[in-house]
Amino acid sequence: MELPKLNFQETFDFKFKKDKDKFFIYDLVRKTYLLLTPEEWVRQHWIHYYLTVKAYSVSALITEKKIILNGLTKRVDLLITEKTEPVILIECKAPHIKLTEKTFEQTARYNSIIGAKEIILTNGLQHINAYYENGQYQFYKPE
Repeated sequence: MELPKLNFQETFDFKFKKDKDKFFIYDLVRKTYLLLTPEEWVRQHWIHYYLTVKAYSVSALITEKKIILNGLTKRVDLLITEKTEPVILIECKAPHIKLTEKTFEQTARYNSIIGAKEIILTNGLQHINAYYENGQYQFYKPE
């Protein structure tokens, strides 16, 4: 399987397996193999980044958290918590999906329920970072 090189300085040690003609990647948070989709490839990079580079514990990461938005059940891709409080909401798109104002607004709507201080919208190649302060998002480039 040909996977795109994503925009991370680090290289991570992923575990893969193949069953019939499908590929799976091991999720350290859920402790199981998941179907390797382009979006999952991006999410797994962020999971490994927060576990290895930022040294968060597995219990601080929440994947596929259900939320109710306008009566509809949605799932957030990745939520980073500190002392069980939501800190960073990460919305992952497949690498071929363009990040637009519309995709950012989707992430901001999810965060209106979650209440994280920061959001990251990413397709693995491009990352849009924003802090929520004084009722609005302030975009920034991480160092």
